[in-house]
Amino acid sequence: MKRVGHGGASALVRANTLESFDAALAIGVDMIEFDVRGSAGGDLLLAHTRLDLRRPGCASLDAALRHLSAPDFDGIALNLDLKSTRCEAAVVAALERFGLHERALVSSQIASLLDRVRELDRRVTTGISVGGRVSRWCQRWGDWRHAVLEAIAGGRFRSLMAQHGLIDTHLVQAVKDRGAEIYAWTVNDQRSITRLAELGVDGVVTSDPRLFALAAESAGAR
Repeated sequence: MKRVGHGGASALVRANTLESFDAALAIGVDMIEFDVRGSAGGDLLLAHTRLDLRRPGCASLDAALRHLSAPDFDGIALNLDLKSTRCEAAVVAALERFGLHERALVSSQIASLLDRVRELDRRVTTGISVGGRVSRWCQRWGDWRHAVLEAIAGGRFRSLMAQHGLIDTHLVQAVKDRGAEIYAWTVNDQRSITRLAELGVDGVVTSDPRLFALAAESAGAR
């Protein structure tokens, strides 16, 4: 199971910052997740919400990828969660520029955005992100399980990033039967991490990567 740091190690350091990435690396993760948004000026910045874009000190996508392409981060996979449309070409070009396209998983709750990424560079792995009820209604999923599993079977997405409360044994098996991976987000308690590991998810996203060691210790003590 991949240990994924949400925004780096956002329970400890401000999310989506180079310092948070460093903290996640020091604790121990297999993948670092971060959010990418387009600013009013057209720049791509790391920010979870539009409000976060207004905070001083938002890293640019180029600065983040330059940092993550350093030798210290060799072997660490990257999950770019795209929050804005019309950023696909710039994101794909940036991944190519820093030689990170093979380490990157590009995810979004906007399916058409991922279609465009796949058109631009089929080497980049894409993952559809599915959230809570309001989010699913906004994206007009309807019977989201059927729609997502059908899309995965057809090769439209190679991963499912699901809000952890949506995940059960049947969903995990269905995704794996279709040759894809399933990740759970955002899991900030040890018990839930243990449950999801037992279900067989491919990765868990947490704001506090220290929980992975605690969950492993708990499982080993059984």
